[in-house]
Parts: sequence; structure tokens; C-alpha cells
Amino acid sequence: MKALVLTGKKQLEIQNTEKPEPKADEVVVNAKYAGICGTDYALYNGLPGSAPAVPPIVLGHENSGVISAVGSDVTDYKVGDRVTVDPNIYCGKCKYCRTGRPELCENLSAVGVTRNGGLEEYFTAPTQVVYKLPENVDLKSAATCEPISCAVHGMDLLSIKPYQNALVIGDGFMGLIFAQLLKSYGVKSVTLTGRHDDKLAEEKEKTGADKVINTTKEKIPSEYDVVIEAVGQPATQEQAVEATVKGAQVLMFGVGAPNQKFEMNTYEVFQKQLTIQGAFINPNSFEDAIALLQSKGVDVADIIDNVISLEDVEGVLNGTSDLKGKCVVKVSD
Repeated sequence: MKALVLTGKKQLEIQNTEKPEPKADEVVVNAKYAGICGTDYALYNGLPGSAPAVPPIVLGHENSGVISAVGSDVTDYKVGDRVTVDPNIYCGKCKYCRTGRPELCENLSAVGVTRNGGLEEYFTAPTQVVYKLPENVDLKSAATCEPISCAVHGMDLLSIKPYQNALVIGDGFMGLIFAQLLKSYGVKSVTLTGRHDDKLAEEKEKTGADKVINTTKEKIPSEYDVVIEAVGQPATQEQAVEATVKGAQVLMFGVGAPNQKFEMNTYEVFQKQLTIQGAFINPNSFEDAIALLQSKGVDVADIIDNVISLEDVEGVLNGTSDLKGKCVVKVSD
């Protein structure tokens, strides 16, 4: 079978590999689509994702496909089931797993990070992280369940109320997911920021945002009860704190470099009684992600910008491709 293998730092190679066999509690998934995200950029460049990736490894932690084989102990899944896979596999034994915080698992493993993922025609996954898809959720959209679930986890860490004015800083794929989520969760208004008027106008229509701000032309006012930072740069992280009213909550969702820092006024944090919250991966959020796609509470059809091939992936990750926006790989027919 065809597999795109990370063989070293900034080294990807298409190889013909053996089709895997499932262990007793596993299924084999014929991968159809796999999303490319910021974690893949990090892993390609030798940085850690949810866990370190040790080459040779097949990336692809955002994926969907069809079950092609099941292990000897598997009874709840069958060949032909359309599925998506939560990449994160928790040990269930460490202090974090045993105190209701599995996302902080000390022995985390992950499909597409520590074990082969969806950028190959067939991959294995334990049934505990495999989810069947409703009929009205297509396989391309289903490949985005993982990023949606990460956003759901972020929302779960906040206290969302109908009276709130919410701000999303950054109009990349995750920013557009958050704008839709905030609308689905029923806040009073959602403002989305970006840097290009024409793009923002289209995104306002696609996400249902109430207002957009071009930050190259307009300063973000300090009037928001909930702020989602979805960029991960010091300047935007500082903007997130500054955009708050008293009692506000700030979700620092954007992923910065491991050694990155930003400045904030600590008196402002005290005086406003701010909550500044991080969010790591996606515990217990896949059912919600699938339900949001099923109900169109989140609609990704218009915000997946590119469908590419395995041969196109390295150009996207090393920056030589001119493709912009969210890329989903069509792995097999």
C-alpha cells in the first residue's frame, strides 16, 4: 500500500509498505481523507505535537475512512462501517487519567503522532477511539472531527452564557470553527478578526459572525466577555487580554513556539478578575464534534479550502506550495 512516511526532520517519503493486520481489539481503517493542521507542521519540523513523533512514522491524526478488517475480539464494528478516529489514546492508569483529566495523561499515545496515522491507505486503531459516522456526515467533513473536538474541549473549559459578547482573534480554520461554535452555543454576539476585508466579508457569511474587525485598520475594543485567541502569536495573545471587560474569560487556544512568551498587565488581570485558560487536545469531545457536523451546528463544507494528494503534502508543510487555508488530503478512492 502507499504511505507517506516521515523519515526524519523535514523529510517525507512516499513508500510502498505492508498493509497492517489488526490486533484483537483493533480495526483496520481504509483511510479516505486526512486533514493537515498546525500539529503536522510542528512534527514535520521536529517539534512535539500532543506527544513527540519519532521517525519513521506516518502522520495523519485528523482522518476518516471505512473499516476494512476487524480484530478477533471486535464485536461492535464491522467491515464497511464509515468511521472517524480520535487520535488520542490514554493509559487510564496515571494520576491525571484517574482524576478525570485524561488529556494530561503521562503516557499518551496518538494515531498519527506516536503510531501510524491516516496519511497511508490503511492504518490500525483500537476500537476505544473509533467512532461510527451518521449517514448525513460525509467522509471529507468527518476528517475535521478532531479539530472540532479540540475546539469543543476549549468551550467546555469556559462558562458560556447567553448574555456574553464573544471575540475570536484569528480567521484561520480554527477561528472559523470557534465562530460557529459560539453561535451554536448561543452567546449574544460573535466578532471575528482578520487582516483582509474581502476574506472577512466571506467568513462573516460562512460562520454567521455578527461583526468582523480588520485589525490592520481598526483597534479591537475592550468590550468582550469571552475571548478566543486562535493564532498563537505574542501580539495576538496580548490583544486577547486587552480586549476583555471585567469578569471575562480568555481561552489561549492558538499554539505558540515552545519557548514563546507574551506580556500582560498583571494588575489588569487582578482588577478585572480575569480567567485565562489553556486548552490541550480533546478529551471526551468526539461525540459532540460528530453531533455538531450532523446538525450543521458546525459546517465545514465551505471552509475546507483545498483537497490535495499525498504527493502535495510536503509542499504544504515546507511552505513551497502556494495553497492557502485548510488542506484535506484525499488518501484513497
